[in-house]
Amino acid sequence: MLEFLVRDDGRLKEILGAARTIAVVGLSSDPMRPSHDVAAYLKGAGYRIIPVNPNETEVLGEKAVASLAELRGRGVDVVEVFRRPVDVLPHVDEAAAIGAKVFWMQDGTGTPAAAERAHAAGMTVVMDRCMLRDHMRLVRRDMP
Repeated sequence: MLEFLVRDDGRLKEILGAARTIAVVGLSSDPMRPSHDVAAYLKGAGYRIIPVNPNETEVLGEKAVASLAELRGRGVDVVEVFRRPVDVLPHVDEAAAIGAKVFWMQDGTGTPAAAERAHAAGMTVVMDRCMLRDHMRLVRRDMP
């Protein structure tokens, strides 16, 4: 079941290497939240971060948008989700509608239904993995 999920280090490294723009759904301005730490790290690693949270106006110096729908035509490579599992499914359709290539559900946020829907929509799917940890392990160590 869910054999399409990306688990292979080589493929994860490809995703992290190809991505330039990451829409972070649920990104909080609270530095105590995991979304804040992960997004701050990714921004520092050179990715363009777009906060997606209707309760924020700006996070990490980036203007926040209320929903993924506002990012149509903005070249989002990865949609990274920091939401409770029960709230993830609607974001799959939004990510597909804006042409995201990868739907990444951070540790503890994914559901099989969301993974299957994202895969059916043609996106590469990563679930129950931390983008920060994978980047540090697979990409950062290769950086000069």
